[in-house]
Amino acid sequence: MLAYLDHHATTPCDPAVVAAMAPWWNDHFGNPSSRLHRPSLEAAAALELARSRVAAAVGGRAEGVIFTSGATEAANLALKGVAEAAEERRERRRGLVTLATEHRAVLDPLAWLARRGFPLTVLPVQPDGLVDLEQLAAAVGPDTLLVSVMAANNEIGVLQPLAAIGALCRDRGALFHCDGAQAVGHIPLAMEELGIDLLGISGHKLYGPKGVGALVRRPGVALAAQQHGGGQEGGLRAGTVPVPLVVGLGAALELALADREARAERLGALRDQLWEALEALGGMTLNGHPSARLAHNLNVGVGGVDGTRLHQLLRRHLAVSSGSACSQGSPSHVLAALGRSRQEAAASIRFGLGRATQAAEVTAAIAAVDGAVAELRRTP
Repeated sequence: MLAYLDHHATTPCDPAVVAAMAPWWNDHFGNPSSRLHRPSLEAAAALELARSRVAAAVGGRAEGVIFTSGATEAANLALKGVAEAAEERRERRRGLVTLATEHRAVLDPLAWLARRGFPLTVLPVQPDGLVDLEQLAAAVGPDTLLVSVMAANNEIGVLQPLAAIGALCRDRGALFHCDGAQAVGHIPLAMEELGIDLLGISGHKLYGPKGVGALVRRPGVALAAQQHGGGQEGGLRAGTVPVPLVVGLGAALELALADREARAERLGALRDQLWEALEALGGMTLNGHPSARLAHNLNVGVGGVDGTRLHQLLRRHLAVSSGSACSQGSPSHVLAALGRSRQEAAASIRFGLGRATQAAEVTAAIAAVDGAVAELRRTP
């Protein structure tokens, strides 16, 4: 049986979330934008309840929640929206600052803005994947409009010092955007306390449905809409809101908060067991900070083997990856930023443990890696 250990790519939709969504597909199918009859009013009420649940989960305000199709759209709305709103107001601040290890959903929109005249600074990270706060402080100046740093890295699980980054941004008058796709529902995260102005969320990374996410905006942050048509979501995201999906997102967040601490403790113990066994095989490198990382993440470089052959052997027994699900097979830019070569990056394994992961899956992973590495290392 295939052991699924790729929960950073996606998670299964929790049965309780599926049950919460069920009535909103057929029994209560009204359009929440049509407020002239009961079915639509019921849908609108469900929409606002989900909005409140999302806000409560991240320490934001319900009026600041903008539902999107996922974290990628949320990042585009945040980054392009802030830049275009500033341009419309002819603000002096235009500079953008980010890290080399960000997700492509952040790096690509920022590169798009850079081609349109917004100065972009992409900072390197330290060998453990953490930002150098002194370098960041030097890069954020009076012309900086926005800083974008993800909460938890999707490949190496590294947790950035959000409070320190938020305090720096507030002190310098820059906005702080945070991609929270891998963090929300997995670690404590409160926007106001951390100084986050814009936070992206993805439903399918926290046992919710695919196709839904949110951008949570601090009051007063100006955004230019990136999708026009019907004026939904405060005029910032046109189109009929998918009520079943946002209900599912709200339910998934409540469930994630309820078992977050116990889940992190249990998965952290399994992750440590996995690393100890793999390290004992020899030639293994831990990618990313050893402790400032998600409890359910492990990224390991396997020395002395061909990465393509390694993953060909592993896929018979394990669902794991060598990097982001959005990389389309390209070498990991995250591992390159840590100083890994193309060959080292290709021979890395990202393990993402999940709510359903048990000791049996960890045992299977250890056996599969052991067998694959032994075969490859004795092959000339």
